[in-house]
Amino acid sequence: MSYEPVWGAIIAWYLFLAGLGGGSFVASAFLGWKHPDAVNMRKIGHIIAPIVVIIGLILLIVDAEAGLHNPLRFLFLLSNFGSVMTWGVVFLAGFVIISIIVVILDGVKKKVPVWLDILGVAFALCVAAYTGALLGVAKTFPLWNNALIPVLFLVSAMSAGMAAVLLISVFRHTDEFHEVGIFKKFHFCFPIVELVLVAALLFVTSSNSTAGFASVASLVSGAYAPAFWIGLVVVGLVLPTVLETWLLFFSAKEFEESGKAHALSAASDIGVLVGGFLLRYLVVVAALPLTLVIS
Repeated sequence: MSYEPVWGAIIAWYLFLAGLGGGSFVASAFLGWKHPDAVNMRKIGHIIAPIVVIIGLILLIVDAEAGLHNPLRFLFLLSNFGSVMTWGVVFLAGFVIISIIVVILDGVKKKVPVWLDILGVAFALCVAAYTGALLGVAKTFPLWNNALIPVLFLVSAMSAGMAAVLLISVFRHTDEFHEVGIFKKFHFCFPIVELVLVAALLFVTSSNSTAGFASVASLVSGAYAPAFWIGLVVVGLVLPTVLETWLLFFSAKEFEESGKAHALSAASDIGVLVGGFLLRYLVVVAALPLTLVIS
């Protein structure tokens, strides 16, 4: 007995990069709100946002071979506004345009207007949530067709976006990195929330159908268990939480500004990014359909 795969690693990368781009832009906006002096950190988030989303879109085009051979077919996606994919195109296109404009404004040393920042955040949140909604329309896959998936992907996207900004800043702009305490504390909360959402997703999915139970079993005790427990849970969620708990609440002020603290912070942020990708990869590849193909 075998199951027909629908999407694979390329789509997982697309979902991750789209969420990362949205999260990076929101992280920059948050810095502008709570830490207006962290100008360089804001620029880092602005630069990450369009680059990773564009890379993700290229991967999507490559994966969609029909569209690759006949690009005009992508135009048909704009003809059905009852489709999640159509709205995804709108959100992604709008977000890329806005984020590129913001990067240009940064480059010419012009202040980003508040209205443009707000509009960018709105599109960024839509892009991040859309990546989960895109899976949710596949009703035959219980692991995907779950209201928790868009929420989980949105939380993960915000966490990954903040982690990417912090990871670069800890080495490039350490002076600003040391002054963004509120930003770090918000970032600290996301892996905890994500862990709760992952547990809830697995519980709900395992209870709703045989295929859902089999999908969850493949994650927690089957072929994908090592990647799930070691990669996602330990490296992606628990380790960042433990490291950030120590750095934010228990370490001395002198240690926080040391090279060892920077290395621990970087390890935490790398773990968040690894977990963000593995979350999407595992959700994509472990999902089993209600309709089985017998070979």
